[in-house]
Amino acid sequence: MKKVILIPDSFKGTMSSAEICTVMAQAVQEYYPDAQVHSVPVADGGEGSVDSFLQAVGGEKVSVTVKGPYFEEVPAFYGMLPDGVAVIEMAAAAGLPLVGERLHAEQTTTYGVGELMAHALERGCKRLVVGLGGSATNDGGCGAAAALGAVFRNAAGEAFVPVGATLAEVAEIDLSGLHPALASAELVTMCDIDNPLCGPLGAAHVFAPQKGADPAMVELLDAGLAHLADVVERCTGRDIRQLHGAGAAGGMGGGMVAFFGSTLQMGIETVLDTVGFDKLLEGADMVFSGEGKLDAQSLLGKVVIGVARRAKRAGVPLVAVVGDIGDNIEAAYDMGVSAVFSINRVAVPFREAKPRSKSDLALTMDNLMRFCRRMGW
Repeated sequence: MKKVILIPDSFKGTMSSAEICTVMAQAVQEYYPDAQVHSVPVADGGEGSVDSFLQAVGGEKVSVTVKGPYFEEVPAFYGMLPDGVAVIEMAAAAGLPLVGERLHAEQTTTYGVGELMAHALERGCKRLVVGLGGSATNDGGCGAAAALGAVFRNAAGEAFVPVGATLAEVAEIDLSGLHPALASAELVTMCDIDNPLCGPLGAAHVFAPQKGADPAMVELLDAGLAHLADVVERCTGRDIRQLHGAGAAGGMGGGMVAFFGSTLQMGIETVLDTVGFDKLLEGADMVFSGEGKLDAQSLLGKVVIGVARRAKRAGVPLVAVVGDIGDNIEAAYDMGVSAVFSINRVAVPFREAKPRSKSDLALTMDNLMRFCRRMGW
């Protein structure tokens, strides 16, 4: 009996990871009806991450009412996996869809994200996976920290919950009252960008304009994050100013490290650890992965390469089924990719290829399965 693992990234704007898994599984089972097919939809930390993890390993979607981006009450959720791991996507409480046209990066908060974390801790979760992506915020994670017991004080000694516009007012940070369950919990933050907290490549300059910030506001937000970094270092001893990934989600990446001592980890590594991928590889005959385009950027550790490295260590062949194949990807073969196939069957512009992508994927997988059977696999 064959054991096949399906673990593709989404084809951005075309097919979700779950949709790709479904198409791949149908093709495999058409030719190998008795095969054990394990689908692992990949989440990148943004919207849909909780659902992807629940689909991959099961568990419960927990509904909670928390503070939204403007401190209003909003319905939110997180995922509790069977082994007591909580998966939290910050977009559920602080995401752009929650603000609609009310784009004001200087006013929004991550407070509700902290409330989700607290709820999971109080249910006994000992490992929290927090996905960064799709945020409407630029508060450096201060809101989340406040929800979990951190106290921010201004020069007059008054406690307040900082937002982007008031980061420069933070004079002292007191973490002594943090939720006690944090002390025995492991926090992992899914973060696939390496932007620093502030500066030309920082959170404000790169991401705040899409959250409603004009050039003047970008400068104010950037200065606020720089000030926050100084206070964090003075009060906690942690230097987050140039930390790779600190600028993710309006500085939430830096805040997760500064306030909670979280690990920042590539999304695919978090997924693989959380679903027990190394164990899943035991006895596997083939892994199918894929992404919209396999190119030189992919070699830095995105989904296909992250999966391939582990498959290589386990001695399991991996086939990458992708939308496009870029130049200079030969190193992928040394990293564990056995073969790469594009689903593009005809030379047409993307706008014409997009509507037929699902059927093209199905036909490509059908060809691969025909070949595998013919070769006696």
